[in-house]
Amino acid sequence: MDKRSSGILMHITSLPSRYGIGDMGTEAYKFADFLIDTQQTYWQVLPLNPISLISGSSPYSSYSAFAGNTLLISPDGLVEMNLIEQSDVDNYPELSGDSVQYGRVLSEKKKISVNAFENFKKNREKYGENFSHFCQHNQDWLNDFARFMAFKDHFQDSDWGTWPPGIKNRIPEDLSDLDKKLHDQIEYQKFMQYIFFHQWENLKKYCNERGIQIIGDIPYYVNYDSAEVWTNPEFFKLDSDKRSTHVAGVPPDYFSSTGQLWGNPVYNWEELRKNGYEWWIKRLDQTLKLYDIVRIDHFRGFLAYWEVPAHESTAINGHWEKVPGEDIFQKLKLAFPDLPILAEDLGVITDDVRELMKNFELPGMKILVFAFDDSLPRNPYAPHNHVHNCVVYTGTHDNNTVRGWFKEETSDEDKSRISEYLGRELLEHKIHWEFIRLAMMSVANTVIFPMQDVLGLDSKHRMNLPATLDGNWKWRLLADQISQDVRDKLRRMTYLFNRQREG
Repeated sequence: MDKRSSGILMHITSLPSRYGIGDMGTEAYKFADFLIDTQQTYWQVLPLNPISLISGSSPYSSYSAFAGNTLLISPDGLVEMNLIEQSDVDNYPELSGDSVQYGRVLSEKKKISVNAFENFKKNREKYGENFSHFCQHNQDWLNDFARFMAFKDHFQDSDWGTWPPGIKNRIPEDLSDLDKKLHDQIEYQKFMQYIFFHQWENLKKYCNERGIQIIGDIPYYVNYDSAEVWTNPEFFKLDSDKRSTHVAGVPPDYFSSTGQLWGNPVYNWEELRKNGYEWWIKRLDQTLKLYDIVRIDHFRGFLAYWEVPAHESTAINGHWEKVPGEDIFQKLKLAFPDLPILAEDLGVITDDVRELMKNFELPGMKILVFAFDDSLPRNPYAPHNHVHNCVVYTGTHDNNTVRGWFKEETSDEDKSRISEYLGRELLEHKIHWEFIRLAMMSVANTVIFPMQDVLGLDSKHRMNLPATLDGNWKWRLLADQISQDVRDKLRRMTYLFNRQREG
């Protein structure tokens, strides 16, 4: 990310589709063509791991840090592979619109995927070699993930800590007995991962061959109820009954007097260190199969994290625990010499975090909607304080849209400062282009815009409101929403500020 460039933040679920959720089908390729047409270099997406309806369908709350979200599989792609009939998709209910219907999608897509699996079993010789190669190549995580999901279904979706002792504690004989009993269900899970990665690799190849790079996300923590914690309990702070002794969160601050209690199990870094952080190396390796560049969420956790006793109901009684970040990144650098990592360094960041980023030349993030408070002259997010090695965003998936922010979250004083900074009066319906222009003008090598800001959408279209469970992660682009005027304006601005894609 050392050349002037720009890109769009647009999660796969937000693509248009008649199937109720964006997927890796035709519309994904059309969106890639839009990026190509407007001279963009990057397509940024949110985590592509499996989601849970119980966790509000958040891509940051997953059953696996290694597996893919099979809701993103394109039914049309299954037709192309002759795994389902055209009639299967013709009979799928019309679920177009500007909001993902997760529950309905889960139900309807399950019917199609079961049909596809049955046809796969009947014609196994046709797909057998590729499927076997995929299973062998991914055996480190795939076998236990497939087991985990099949077992969860068998135990009526209960978390693994409540499973029978022999299964919870992974006694080989008990696992083998249940493997035999659930053989088909385990194979189904492997098959679905095979299809996910097949479709994603094709889409990524299409983008890469045309000069588009994919920026993806890796959450710092994993869920307790995940294949990773069940498979590697020694890497997390658990008690003898394999329940969390401590959980993650953030301390009380200006926004919350009780802090935030996230509930994820915290890492046992001493145990991870013993084998050279191999688990993290494997995790990053898997993630780099999906993306060209990885944004690490909650990056400061590699230097220190807020640890709270598991029995606490708030984050007040936690404490900071140190993490050997320099040692970890030395090992990661050996495994990945280019270290294609973007650090999420938002919020309160300490000097040691900045030092770690500097030592490994990791770019951080600058958010324009954070720039215009009363600290504007020295505010690090203000354009005149940007540096080359950073990524500038108008906002992120956790922020309001620029238009929504300007209308609902800025004071008269904020508006006055923005107007004075730009040297002109501001109009709400044009504010998004003002901020895109500010980002494009920056000395920062890379700038990224959420698609909602390119379209000038209001707060009804924001992706996520942190600390809430309902109504998030649902926004979708409509099929004809990108006008020719938007294309022309984005392309011209990209050219004008010398950010056009190379090649």
